[in-house]
Amino acid sequence: MPGKGGRLEGKVAVVVGAGSSGPGIGNGKAISVLFAREGAHVLLVDSAAERANETLGIIKGENGEASVFEADATSALDCESAINAAADRYGQINILVNIVGILRRDTVVEVTEEDWDLTMNVNVKSIMLTSKFAVPKMIDTGGGSIINMSSIAGMRAYNTTPYTTSKAAIIGLTMSMAADHGRDNIRVNCIAPGPLYTPRVAVIMTKERREQRKNSNLLGTEGTAWDVAWAAVYLASEESRWVTGTILPVDAGVTAAIPDLI
Repeated sequence: MPGKGGRLEGKVAVVVGAGSSGPGIGNGKAISVLFAREGAHVLLVDSAAERANETLGIIKGENGEASVFEADATSALDCESAINAAADRYGQINILVNIVGILRRDTVVEVTEEDWDLTMNVNVKSIMLTSKFAVPKMIDTGGGSIINMSSIAGMRAYNTTPYTTSKAAIIGLTMSMAADHGRDNIRVNCIAPGPLYTPRVAVIMTKERREQRKNSNLLGTEGTAWDVAWAAVYLASEESRWVTGTILPVDAGVTAAIPDLI
């Protein structure tokens, strides 16, 4: 990927879900690395420190600035501690990225109450909690940018009822937060990735299915975490100073014309 560009020079970013779930580059790792390459100081938050440490190794190997904080994003105490750690280590918080998420494919009839609650807690409650503690810090220093990770599954029907519902809720939460805090100079947007090839899907993906997913979009190419990461750089930077409350699909046109093939 391209080297340092300075688009985030002087900014402090908190990336929640900064590790990858398996070998390779997931969304959190790619975003963290690009943020550091663009000059940001990055707090790498993950429920598993070893995953965040892999991201840290890449950033340190490129002479970037980052540190790790292990936290459960569904815990108010952990979220508050992570936000305070970023402010203590780097003096301010300018960017918050919420990436953590889990997938459950059951229908409303099949899903258990436990799985439903877990999906909503991990995918939605975590954003509320991190934002709850980050927003006041951002206000104190003149504003900031919050980027939430939704999905094109939140914009159309999939065979993933708990996941789809949670990702649609993230869109609603994003718009509400944008309205609540726009006059605080805090921009809130969300990215809606399409069927990317990441470590999370690699473990269950056959060669045939991977090719089918690639051919299902308008460009006929395969998306990766780097595509999402570049979108996050834009939304974190001053280039998007007049953009808030938006849903940015990164999906090679899947939602524009092609039936889903996830």
